[in-house]
Amino acid sequence: MIVPRTSREEILRKLRKKVEDRIPIYIASAGSGLVAKLLEKAGVDCINTFSGARLRANGMGTMSMLWPILDSNKQTMDYTREDIMPAIKGDSFICACLNANDPLKDMRMVLNDCKAMGVFSASNIGPSISYVDKDSEIFKVLTKSGITLDNEIEMLKLAKEMDMVSIGLAFNTEDSLRIMEEAQPDIFCFHAGTTKGGLSGYDSGETIEQTTARTEEANQQLRKIKPDVMLIAHGAAMEDPDDAQYILNNTSCDGIWTGSSTERIPIEKAVFETARKFADLRFTDSKN
Repeated sequence: MIVPRTSREEILRKLRKKVEDRIPIYIASAGSGLVAKLLEKAGVDCINTFSGARLRANGMGTMSMLWPILDSNKQTMDYTREDIMPAIKGDSFICACLNANDPLKDMRMVLNDCKAMGVFSASNIGPSISYVDKDSEIFKVLTKSGITLDNEIEMLKLAKEMDMVSIGLAFNTEDSLRIMEEAQPDIFCFHAGTTKGGLSGYDSGETIEQTTARTEEANQQLRKIKPDVMLIAHGAAMEDPDDAQYILNNTSCDGIWTGSSTERIPIEKAVFETARKFADLRFTDSKN
């Protein structure tokens, strides 16, 4: 098989055309080749790969990737190359979500490896230090040891220099503004928080109205810095298509990003309901 190739120019051309035509950009995460194939068939513009998605596919929560149980970048690169790229036709482009704070890897080499396998987009959520509350002790320890947002910003800048599409992401307004000011990403996603729903989702009690308001508050400040940035909504109370439509109707977002909503939760429901029907089967008559 020959894995399809694209380019920064082609990706941005397609996305800007959607913005001009008032059609929402659609980004979704995939932890397996099957999910990637289905996402592409459904019309997803960008398929994200990252260790959290792979862990979700194995029944764990996304936040499992924060613990030192795996080499995040190796996991992402391996399954992107072996599972995701061979599964797609090229209608969707792939964005690798990378750990820019990896002390064992030169990010220029990682990005070169991405391009070699046909991945021409990178994001800083693999994982990001922005996940961690700034007033926590662990945040202080991590930053003291050199795990910082600075490294993520430098990776996003390098990705653009290497002719890749950069997708910035942060969990709070402070980090969002820093990334926008310093990295100037092509696309930015304000991550409102872990998606609720399903077996391992986290429900903070926030309503879709509150998620929408927080997202738009960040959007307004971000567009002042880079008016042409493509802004994407993700997470928290945005659990289903109706929630996503509400956000599109009530924010200045150019699109949406789904993770668990189109990956973990539908699989949990479909497999459980179908398997339960098989498990409930009974013999209709006795055998002599």
